[in-house]
Amino acid sequence: MDVIVLGLMLLSLTIWLGLLCFWGQFWRTDQQLEVTETQLESLPVVCAVVPARNEAELLPTTLRSLLLQDYPGSFNVFLVDDRSTDRTANFAEGVAHAVGKPQQLHIISGELLPSGWSGKLWAVEQGINSAGKFAPDYFLLTDADIEHDPGNLRRLVAKAVQEDLDMVSVMVRLRCDSFWEKLLIPAFVFFFQKLYPFRWVNNPNNPTAAAAGGSILIAREALERIGGIQVIRQALIDDCALAQAIKRGTGYWVLGTREEFSQSLVPNTQYQIPIKGRIWLGLSSLTRSLRPYDSLATIWDMVARTAYTQLNYSPLLLLGTLVGMPLIYLLAPVCVILGAVWGSWAIALTGLLGWLLMSFAYYPTIRFYKCSPWLAFSLPAIAFLYTLMTLDSALLHWQGRGGAWKGRVYPSSDNL
Repeated sequence: MDVIVLGLMLLSLTIWLGLLCFWGQFWRTDQQLEVTETQLESLPVVCAVVPARNEAELLPTTLRSLLLQDYPGSFNVFLVDDRSTDRTANFAEGVAHAVGKPQQLHIISGELLPSGWSGKLWAVEQGINSAGKFAPDYFLLTDADIEHDPGNLRRLVAKAVQEDLDMVSVMVRLRCDSFWEKLLIPAFVFFFQKLYPFRWVNNPNNPTAAAAGGSILIAREALERIGGIQVIRQALIDDCALAQAIKRGTGYWVLGTREEFSQSLVPNTQYQIPIKGRIWLGLSSLTRSLRPYDSLATIWDMVARTAYTQLNYSPLLLLGTLVGMPLIYLLAPVCVILGAVWGSWAIALTGLLGWLLMSFAYYPTIRFYKCSPWLAFSLPAIAFLYTLMTLDSALLHWQGRGGAWKGRVYPSSDNL
């Protein structure tokens, strides 16, 4: 038995060493929008699109922050009232008048949700169509629960323009006030970065693509090139689906010669040349989400909504998750306990080393969220909870109750 347990622990250690050394340095928090201050040399036209469904409580803070951006160029906000019942539109109008920007805010009454669309993406589609009259160079796609730092838009535009990027997105600072938020929210960001290492996302030669839906700046030309929002209209994880569509690119027909392309091409013949987009994803230390997750139930529902979608609704991937998560996260503390009980210092010390490695990996995220350093050692327990949430996500899907959000339940179709 000792040999089997020790062998499994050595396998877990090997996995952690591989993750730390070769998995895109996912554990680091250095990909931040505010790391370097940039200056704008041009002033593109920007239109923000904000889907809002029963967000009256947060709009006095979040919409105000959006209207008071210090961006010096042309900037308009299109808020799509997605059939709210809490007077969202009235509150939005009040906010715009309170800050002296009524002409900058355009409120759109959302139309009935058509078949085959998610509610949020249908609202975004309506906002983009309405904003077309301004011929924007960029769209800022943001959620109604985001409080923007005054310089957020300016930094996003500068990043996109200076680095010739089709999409710039930031994982805003999630609320981390209550006990459950401090315990589980930093881990949510940690696991997201592990799934989509930001350095890989930002490398144009790496196929990994992801975005964070709270704050996405996307070039209008890039959006049109992929066919618009409608190409991801059923996606539950819409931000990553959009990033994948942009980075993967679409082909277009061009009349070329051998000299222009390749000696293997036939002269004066049209070829479909793929245009792959350039994207960037990082963290924001200043722009933040006000959405509260102050109980285990609210965080559980948030994760369970899309966890099985991340696994492409695959029972095989689910099984791999249910086996892999305990091996990677739970085995180390179990070995420490078993080694102490059995008097096997080899097992105990190997388990302790594995525990220290995962705590070392988690610590930068804990520090970024200004939580107690001791929480870095709680990752095994957190991983256990997230594993249960993933299992629950699969059960909800099999029961036909997956993807529930804002009073709507969506089918499992997703193009991720």
